[in-house]
Amino acid sequence: MPTTTTVHLLRHGEVHNPEGILYGRLEGYRLSERGLAMAERVAAHLSGAEGGARHDVVHVVASPLQRAQETAAPLAAAFGLEVATDERFLEAENHFEGMTFGVGDGSLRYPRHWPRLWNPFRPSWGEPYRAQVARMLAGIAAARDAAAGHEAVVVSHQLPIWVTRQALEGRRLWHDPRRRECSVASLTSLHWTDGAFTGVTYSEPAGDLLPGARQVPGA
Repeated sequence: MPTTTTVHLLRHGEVHNPEGILYGRLEGYRLSERGLAMAERVAAHLSGAEGGARHDVVHVVASPLQRAQETAAPLAAAFGLEVATDERFLEAENHFEGMTFGVGDGSLRYPRHWPRLWNPFRPSWGEPYRAQVARMLAGIAAARDAAAGHEAVVVSHQLPIWVTRQALEGRRLWHDPRRRECSVASLTSLHWTDGAFTGVTYSEPAGDLLPGARQVPGA
């Protein structure tokens, strides 16, 4: 029988962020009440507590940021696992961290920030897309090895997950952020058979909690 391994890239749940700050790697950004419910919903989905099949999760690893750790906690508990922490799954670095991003009363009204926007392909305002993909793929390889023949869950952040998917599917890395298919508490699942990558699937186990949720990306 072929050996299959799956690594689920789980974006953290909704964050308590009433000011709409681009929070990036800042400390202190926790899940909202809805975000905590999303984390519980994903845990129930993967563990079979909702009546579906129980997934074969043997490894849970998360970004060190609070919102990722809080998302991972109920999932690890559902499978009797400890949450491993890996900095390779951190949010992307961003010049606009700690600011609101946009025109009007956002940071883009100030000319001093404009030089940061000169190259959207790299991008010039933060960590290069290729650097994000490289660290994510290294972390994913470690998670895949830890769960060989089973399933692992990696809790990370929207932009690193999205550009990694783009790279694996052979697409360009620069993109319109509004078109990312990576909602809060979504699963971008990577599949291997006998060590060969076979594709990506996407799902939203907490989809019924998405209406009304804040989708402001962290970076």
